Amino acid sequence: MQDAAINALNNEKMVGGESVNKFEEEFAKYIGTDYAVSLNSGSSGILLTFYSLRIQPGNRVIAPSATFIATLNGPCLLGAIPVFCEIGNDYVISTQALRKILKTMKCKFIIPVHLYGHPCNMHEIMEIAQTKNLTLIEDAAQAHGARYGRKKIGSFGEAAVFSFYPTKNMTVGGDGGMVTTSNKKIYDSLLKMRDVGRRTKYIHDEIGYTLRLNSVNAAIGKVQLHHLDRWNEKRKSAAKIYDSNLNGVGDILLPPQPKKSHEPVYHLYVIKTEYRNALGAWLSMNGVSTGIHYPLPVHRQPAYLGYQSKFDLSFTDDWSKTVLSIPIHPNLDFKDQKYIIEMIHRFFDDRRYESESVIKESKKWLIQ
Repeated sequence: MQDAAINALNNEKMVGGESVNKFEEEFAKYIGTDYAVSLNSGSSGILLTFYSLRIQPGNRVIAPSATFIATLNGPCLLGAIPVFCEIGNDYVISTQALRKILKTMKCKFIIPVHLYGHPCNMHEIMEIAQTKNLTLIEDAAQAHGARYGRKKIGSFGEAAVFSFYPTKNMTVGGDGGMVTTSNKKIYDSLLKMRDVGRRTKYIHDEIGYTLRLNSVNAAIGKVQLHHLDRWNEKRKSAAKIYDSNLNGVGDILLPPQPKKSHEPVYHLYVIKTEYRNALGAWLSMNGVSTGIHYPLPVHRQPAYLGYQSKFDLSFTDDWSKTVLSIPIHPNLDFKDQKYIIEMIHRFFDDRRYESESVIKESKKWLIQ
């Protein structure tokens, strides 16, 4: 990656260099779409995708509240109204809840989120979208390389948005994003709007943004893409070890299992437990880093309190209070993983959640 970055610095334009075009071409081929457009972030990708679809103020956009806030920021900045949909046990949008929403409300767009790298039920979602005339945009920010059926995530909707933030399954050495699509109008709009609305060098026929990915980042991303499948296989192997060693431990609920139709890529390995805060504190006390993705659903965020949900989101609220992300990445050493598993066993076997020291530490851990 260093060589690729240095080569781009020495031999390419810093903006709009050859690496940008090659990265986009290779990413589109990898996902299985006609086009891919790189941007400076996944958030920018969502914004420009909705702009390219000519979303109008007041249009309703269905999305799970169980997601990172950027999923809805783009359309809402353009005047859309979010409609929060419940999730299921698989952490992704519930098609049953989706049908209930559409029985009582007319909506224009839907953004299924492949959360933690777990594919949504795309067959049913696409069927609903077609029946109800919904425009489908995939939030694939955490699902690089995941599959549903024989197709890769990112090739189902009118467009899909990926993030290359440094914690993702692949990155570009900083912020970055990509939109995949087979819709030529969306593609042309994205190219123009990421580049200040430029029709030619000095003619701008739309008021655009400056949201390009630079050449060095693209060069890094191109190299990372070549390693993505191998890294994902390592994540899957680590997930299997967790599955076999944490099944039945305490009250832990494991992540949804892979199926013939669903091939996750484990951007995160997320368990659920009523003792989430105490377990997180206990692991931290023993040198294990964990995370919560996410402690506050979008419908509970201060920025979105003005959008009151008419639909039940109790499962989402429970999700936010019980999920815990434990370490998973391609370089996770087996000895380290074994230690993490042993610490989780000790927590439940020794009833550490009743310990005064753990309870006290959990209050500090939650607000870190």
